[in-house]
Amino acid sequence: MGTGMAGRLIAGGHAVSVYNRNPQRSAPFGALGARVAGSPRAAAERADVIIGMTADDESSRSMWLGEFGALASDNLPDALAIECSTLSHDWVLELASKVHERGFRYVDAPVTGLPDAAAAGTLTLLVGAEPADLDAARPVFASLATRVLHFGGVGQGTAYKLMVNLIGAVQIASAAEGVALAERAGLELRLVADALASGQAASPQVVRNVRRFVAGDHGGAVNFTPALRLKDIDYALRLANKLGMECAFGQVASDLYRKLCERGYGADNESRIIDMFRQPPA
Repeated sequence: MGTGMAGRLIAGGHAVSVYNRNPQRSAPFGALGARVAGSPRAAAERADVIIGMTADDESSRSMWLGEFGALASDNLPDALAIECSTLSHDWVLELASKVHERGFRYVDAPVTGLPDAAAAGTLTLLVGAEPADLDAARPVFASLATRVLHFGGVGQGTAYKLMVNLIGAVQIASAAEGVALAERAGLELRLVADALASGQAASPQVVRNVRRFVAGDHGGAVNFTPALRLKDIDYALRLANKLGMECAFGQVASDLYRKLCERGYGADNESRIIDMFRQPPA
């Protein structure tokens, strides 16, 4: 996702510095005119806007904080910090506090959309921010997204993102259960996939994953991994617990994806969840 977003910013005429924990992923941007930095701190030097796109709380924390974190730079103007990763609600609020302590502005802006949407600049941004800070971010957002949904103050964008990803996890797991049932009943699965695509249970991710269930295509072009899905479910359950709410379906989805990862499939496509019903644990 970060690769596509960086490419869009460069194409949009922004002066871009990039950092990736894997140097091989950031190296090609040098040929496109970006400055390739050796640390988040170096990438943030003299930046007006700092954007984070990483996997989880731990990687986000290491990117922003510490001796080599982006906030450690001594050469920052009135910086606008934008975190586009899907993170826990608690860490987003803590990070916003750290940013504000430096005297900078913070925008909570997780994204929705697949990597091809990131590369095309057609993401949807789910924003939690003060209105003035969102307005300051809009020139950058114009290169990244076709929709910007403002849910309220800092943390509200993340709350929506965790909610919708929890719904997605439950949808995909229940679709896998249904397809496994159809398979055992002897239905022709390609017809099942076509019928689901035009029926009341259809959603883009259900349709996409059901077709991969049928094709057995779990290790090719990976859109989203079980490990990342499990992380998002657990962050959503943590938020629900903080708000005094039980999420029974979310807990079932968490258990399924956790067992799938324990089987060694955490880096496959999340459509691998079908195996939890085709080959249930002993």
